[in-house]
Amino acid sequence: MAGNFSWSAISARLPAGSEALREPRLLVRLILGVLLAANIVAALLLFHPWAESPEEMEARLGSLRAQIRRKEQNVARLETLVEKSRKAREEGDAFMAKYFLDRRTASSTIISELRDTAAEAGIKQQEQTFSFEPIEGSDNLYMMTISGNYEGRYEDLVKFLNLLDRSPRFLILDTLTASPERTAGTLSVNFKMYAFVIDGKPPAPEAEAAEGEEEPASGGGTEQVPAQQEARAG
Repeated sequence: MAGNFSWSAISARLPAGSEALREPRLLVRLILGVLLAANIVAALLLFHPWAESPEEMEARLGSLRAQIRRKEQNVARLETLVEKSRKAREEGDAFMAKYFLDRRTASSTIISELRDTAAEAGIKQQEQTFSFEPIEGSDNLYMMTISGNYEGRYEDLVKFLNLLDRSPRFLILDTLTASPERTAGTLSVNFKMYAFVIDGKPPAPEAEAAEGEEEPASGGGTEQVPAQQEARAG
């Protein structure tokens, strides 16, 4: 139902004691003031005049860019370290594959090489002993101690040492003890050398015997090969 707008009706509804608000002009001004305040609040919420200035935003952006550059440099350094670590690991694996002996055949390999080297140098190979000690910090690397007795002339023993020095195995000569024999010009020499072996753990003696190795293996880490057995193996 249509009705007429009446200031008198609005004024009549105003509470007592608000005579000033019964004046139409004052009431309109009050309503306009409320609307203006609402518009100002909306504008503040929309445009955020208290936000950073363009200079501050540019400085902040520059700082973020610098952080990104530093992080990219850190990533590049880490990638370089990873690549170097991978290359070092590959080179280490290649070195061990080339110079380290397989534990299952280490004794027979060393015996065969020392026997052939002694024969080429013209000296007599006698008793050989071997022992295996785990390398600290590793679960599959062992140091093999080789102690061997030889007999021959001085120049032949020197040739034997030179041949060992050119061996493809990673052999390290520790000590050399020489004493003269009754035969003139003949020396008895004991060599102590080291080689390096790789394996998960030393195999059981039965496993070595099954593989056809010439030397007997004791239950511990030491193996001994008499000279007579070497002569038969040759």
